[in-house]
Amino acid sequence: MATGEPGLLGTQSAVLWDDDNLYIGFWVEEPYPKAKLTERDSIIFNENDIEVFIDGGDCYYEFELNALNTVYEVFFIWRDAYLRGGRFDIPEFDLIDRKSFTFGGDFDRKPESFWWGTNPRGLRWAFLDWDFPGVRSAVHIDGVLNDPSQPSRGWTAEIAFPWTGMEHLANGRSLPPEEGDEWRLFLGRFQKLAVGENEVQAAWCWTPHGKYDTHMPDRFTPIQFSKSELTISYPPGLSL
Repeated sequence: MATGEPGLLGTQSAVLWDDDNLYIGFWVEEPYPKAKLTERDSIIFNENDIEVFIDGGDCYYEFELNALNTVYEVFFIWRDAYLRGGRFDIPEFDLIDRKSFTFGGDFDRKPESFWWGTNPRGLRWAFLDWDFPGVRSAVHIDGVLNDPSQPSRGWTAEIAFPWTGMEHLANGRSLPPEEGDEWRLFLGRFQKLAVGENEVQAAWCWTPHGKYDTHMPDRFTPIQFSKSELTISYPPGLSL
């Protein structure tokens, strides 16, 4: 994610759409798939996972999924856009009644910048109890989960985001999109790897961010919507 270098393990993703949903699929090579968390909105990024972010201009949405199909999601609003009488000044994003906190960014965990961050735009309000209306996901394990004695090929994930749930993310764009419309998405994967006696969490995504921070919407990949037919090549044995 930081450098744009190739990932150690095979990872592919695809984006499709129709008038009802935005569909995102992942194929994840993982010789020994692992996942333990089963409660919704558990801290999934502490495990191996796939992640989707959708940029909405003055806001963005985060979705994480592990190999047990456990979902974690957060809705972020830039503080400079959270104005009295503005489009986010609604009960759905009430700072007192909802589970919200300020957030500076993944990269800003040094003591001197932890609370304020270093993103030029500043802080975000993060709503942990926000659920994307109607989102659906499914996972298939190509092998055995949580068994280090049995090598596996990996796992696939499929997610459907209804356009009817994108009201706050549309930012003036049509729902569903029109031909040629452009949105910014982050499609990534986080994988724990043993390096000597240490464990690191590698991050791979479509567009490099220049630093280890997913929360950089200006670096998300531009996705242009088209109704033209595409020829898609899948890894051997995979069909989404």
